[in-house]
Amino acid sequence: MTLFGTAGIRGPVEDVSPSLALSVGQAAGEPGTTFVVGRDGRETGPALAAAMEAGLESAGADVRRVGRVPTPALAFASRGRRGVMLTASHNPPSDNGIKLFVDGVEYDSNAEALIDEQVSAEESGLASWEAWGRSERADVLGEYRDAVADYVRTRFADRAPLSGLSIAVDCGNGVGALATPQVLDALGADVVGVNATVDGHFSGRESKPTPETLTEFSEFLAEGSFDLGLAHDGDADRLVVLEPDGSVVHEDTVLAVAAEHYAAGSDVSDPVVVTTPNASARIDERVREAGGRVERVRLGALHEGIARERGRADENAAVVFAAEPWKHIHVPFGGWIDGVASAAVVAALVAEAGDVASLREPVTERPYRKVSVDCPDRLKADAMARLESELPAAFPEAGVDTDYGVRLEFADASWLLVRPSGTEPYVRLYAESDEVDELVAEGRSVIETAIEAAR
Repeated sequence: MTLFGTAGIRGPVEDVSPSLALSVGQAAGEPGTTFVVGRDGRETGPALAAAMEAGLESAGADVRRVGRVPTPALAFASRGRRGVMLTASHNPPSDNGIKLFVDGVEYDSNAEALIDEQVSAEESGLASWEAWGRSERADVLGEYRDAVADYVRTRFADRAPLSGLSIAVDCGNGVGALATPQVLDALGADVVGVNATVDGHFSGRESKPTPETLTEFSEFLAEGSFDLGLAHDGDADRLVVLEPDGSVVHEDTVLAVAAEHYAAGSDVSDPVVVTTPNASARIDERVREAGGRVERVRLGALHEGIARERGRADENAAVVFAAEPWKHIHVPFGGWIDGVASAAVVAALVAEAGDVASLREPVTERPYRKVSVDCPDRLKADAMARLESELPAAFPEAGVDTDYGVRLEFADASWLLVRPSGTEPYVRLYAESDEVDELVAEGRSVIETAIEAAR
């Protein structure tokens, strides 16, 4: 496959162009199907959406145009049919992207491969003139916002679970501004929106919310009197959580807190949380404490991990939550990554705990590092094959998992993961330990030796 990465098709508009959108639409569409088509706030979105709609309709599919919406709202609208979201998520405004859904779930790798093959073969997929589809305008935002609010009310058994909570939300000039402040307000919070107008240039800050890009928002929180800060990326599938003093809560701590909540609240004897190899062992610790277990799947494939666990058909087990850092699937609500639902659930957990500090207090937060080691693409396969044996030999006391890179787990809950980057000439090293610098140094030495031997 050449078109699809870990989050659909994404890249500069010179590559993710109207002509590509037309081709993907014709490859995905077929007579008798219905697609909802939405877009984020990028300047290139209208033209890309028009091309996608033309491709789908000329292939025989009917189209429901929902306009500017968060990606989770589009996924919600794709239940019982198919969907296309035109978004590059947290990428800069000069990029765009295409993400496909079926019945509320992202296309799996097999479905993406079929699209890729048809586009690569330049097969038009054009239907006969009498079979072309039709399009109409549809509104999903109101229904989606109501559904998120009702889900949280039911989950926390409270009509106004955020009553008395003061929340600042930095929407980053993305389409999250159309949903998150409204949902939090409906749940009883006192909400202040920051960068809460949709702007395709992302003029308030860069679309990707990081401690560096959230500096002004952090200062705003510290100077105010808020109980909680929340921040989104351009399409509101990501959520960043901040303390009242403006400090960013580690993404794995947020994941651990939410995972524990779902595992503890499950009515099955074996609740399962699906996460990715780069996620912290703190998640495993909190889920075990709640009586559940953690299973991992490759990065960007949470939906495939959910399907895998469900396919094991154990009547005592159920997937209750799935997440990778910053991105969460609230399985009882739907099968898509949803930053708006995450904002509402995390806010309700803060209200229940009393404050952010109390909510995160049970989580053991060890020092964490992520390091990129130079490695040409042509050497990656050989280097990783060597590391499958050389890393365990260097750390004989560790448990080893080689399903998605090489992950080593130690008795004190420290861990190290090594995996090749799928987009850049690096091998990535992730580590978490009370002695993280020493662990990283030793792990990096093994990686560099393996890369050199692969030359």
